[in-house]
Amino acid sequence: MPEITPVPRPDQQARLAVADALSTSVRGDSFGTLNDVASWLAACQGVAPAAPLQRTRVIVFAGAHGIATRTFEGVGLSAFAPESDAEQLTELAEGAGPAHTMARRTGASIHVVECAPSGSIDVEPAMSTEEFDAAFTLGQTTADAEIDAGADLLIPAELGVGGTSVAAVLMGNFTATEPVVIVGPGSGTTDAMWKTKVTVIRDAMFRIRNLDGIEVIKAASSPSFAALVGFMCQAAARRTPMLIDGPLTATAAVYAEKLAPGVKHWLYAASATTEPSHIKALELLKLQPLLELRMRAGQGLAALSALPLIDAAVELAGDELAVLAAAESNESQAPATEYED
Repeated sequence: MPEITPVPRPDQQARLAVADALSTSVRGDSFGTLNDVASWLAACQGVAPAAPLQRTRVIVFAGAHGIATRTFEGVGLSAFAPESDAEQLTELAEGAGPAHTMARRTGASIHVVECAPSGSIDVEPAMSTEEFDAAFTLGQTTADAEIDAGADLLIPAELGVGGTSVAAVLMGNFTATEPVVIVGPGSGTTDAMWKTKVTVIRDAMFRIRNLDGIEVIKAASSPSFAALVGFMCQAAARRTPMLIDGPLTATAAVYAEKLAPGVKHWLYAASATTEPSHIKALELLKLQPLLELRMRAGQGLAALSALPLIDAAVELAGDELAVLAAAESNESQAPATEYED
């Protein structure tokens, strides 16, 4: 198992400085949830107010999930064919597709990390111990490289058909939820696809029923998932805020929190989907999503869609705190009124 650096707490004094100042201002208090965003970023940066973001990076961990090839009565589990992984990778490499469109609009940039494929977790382990160690370390070194290059907000993301099924298996095991309850629509499934998903997830959950922690990750996730977990652990240890959005990234955050307590304090949920695994993961992390976009596209698209609001929260809070500071300074410098006896 690779070494995991302990995760520090964000700066609570900076958080309270922003939250308390905005709550005392009628106008500032009216900003609502954006105040929570501004306070969170101030705590992560350790300054009040938070500085404007300069380098937002989307890190897409891409890898084939073995269960994407599984069928039941001749029907697969996703509206996407397994071959679409390669097509989406090519699209990303060419700077095309929805994620790049949104990244250009928000001033973010995307980096794709290709990971090894996984086994079919309903009948075999996702990866060996050596493959887990390599993937987890890849996530850690990727986080280090991005932070060393100046990233001040990271969006961990994923690409791989079958990702919501993996999330369902892992969160079903983590929360002891029945397969028929934890299964969601994924990419948009038919009734027949739903039956296939339930069958595959049931079998995978049965295989890992007596496992816990890292053993679950090795048995029932994928190298791309292990890389996501390692990435989040290291980014949090390096005091770098992260914006998460999809079911698989939220599930990875749950397991990262289990391995490195405190990771969740460096996360903000950009959006929620209708996937039960996603909802349960956010509940465990005690994260309230900023938006309810119900996006299923992956690749960090929902987080990128929320990025303008993150930037706006920082700017609004900064402006309001400057106004409050100026008013306080003027009041303190005002000459005292003299009264005659």
